[in-house]
Amino acid sequence: MILSIDEVNNILDEAVEEYPEELFQELNGGILLLEDAIPDPQAGENVYIMGEYCWDEMGRHINLYYGSFAALLADEPRSVWEKELRATLRHELTHHVEGLAGERSLDRKDAQQLEAFRRGEDWLPDEAE
Repeated sequence: MILSIDEVNNILDEAVEEYPEELFQELNGGILLLEDAIPDPQAGENVYIMGEYCWDEMGRHINLYYGSFAALLADEPRSVWEKELRATLRHELTHHVEGLAGERSLDRKDAQQLEAFRRGEDWLPDEAE
């Protein structure tokens, strides 16, 4: 079942409220839910970018891509959408915290996983994230 962008936004609002306010320090651009679906043209079918942490001349913000979730989760129940949205938010917030600390471990791990996808290797996400 495809959730509306408003339903997804409500899920994200609830998820954000579960984190301490200090976690959002210097996230001046906030968390944006964009309509886009962002496929990775080098990784084959059904590989989409769900979210990304951005740190540029405009500051720091998180983009989450509603269209990517809709493309991958169209046949899934609400509970799966909630799980994936929360996991993606947590992942991008980890990038933010690492960025504040000058750490890049998750960036390196993401790059390795994307390269595995592009080589056609199976990869299962780390449940600990």
